[in-house]
Amino acid sequence: MSEQLRVRVHQWASGLDPAANRERLVREVGAGADLVVLPEAFARDFGEAGSDVSPYAEPLDGPFADAVGRVADTTSCTVVAGMFETSPDPARPFNTLVVAGASRAAYRKIHLYDSFGYRESDRLTGGAPEPVVVDVEGWKVGLMTCYDLRFPELARRLVDAGAEVLVVPAAWLPGERKVAHWRTLLAARAIENTCFVVAAAQPEPRYCGHSTVVSPLGDVLAEAGGAEETFDVTLDRAALETARRTNPSLANRRL
Repeated sequence: MSEQLRVRVHQWASGLDPAANRERLVREVGAGADLVVLPEAFARDFGEAGSDVSPYAEPLDGPFADAVGRVADTTSCTVVAGMFETSPDPARPFNTLVVAGASRAAYRKIHLYDSFGYRESDRLTGGAPEPVVVDVEGWKVGLMTCYDLRFPELARRLVDAGAEVLVVPAAWLPGERKVAHWRTLLAARAIENTCFVVAAAQPEPRYCGHSTVVSPLGDVLAEAGGAEETFDVTLDRAALETARRTNPSLANRRL
């Protein structure tokens, strides 16, 4: 079990050309971290609101997941990145996080963005409501995607399944109060679950940016601005253990 987890967050914009996104992934993701997190839908952007993304859906052994796996192998990192995955309904793919490295997994976004005037469920299929937790260097890492952040039940289920870090790739759309909501919800999920939260967002102008890492006591350890950015943060197990002693809310729950 590692006492530290080296995390790298890439606040990168994905384009409409899947091949170009894969090329950037392979070319620019380097070694030096244990966990590398890229945004939601990095394989191919959503496009205009309401666009049909089904032509860009791929299986979990398709070109994008293969590229993520090759990057994980060459860098000795665990890599998390978003893609559209083929589903039983060809017209409505899954919105999936693919994980490659020592642990391999896929998380299909549960809560589709039917909010703020959008209808993600018209174009995508929601995943089964089951928590997905992977091991990264002895740390338990739980997976969420974007709108999932607004549902504390999922974060709590991930922590009940052992998660010490919540990873939240996102394409958080801009608008009134949206950055404030993003920051508040990231901090809330960290504080109420006494865990680290690592959020990798797509940048402005199409999205909000402000990728953030929050400590188990709610301290912002790093935050990007609106533009493209990459940053590294080291998570310390001692800080997690201290937070859970200081604020033993998980142990004090009464259901």
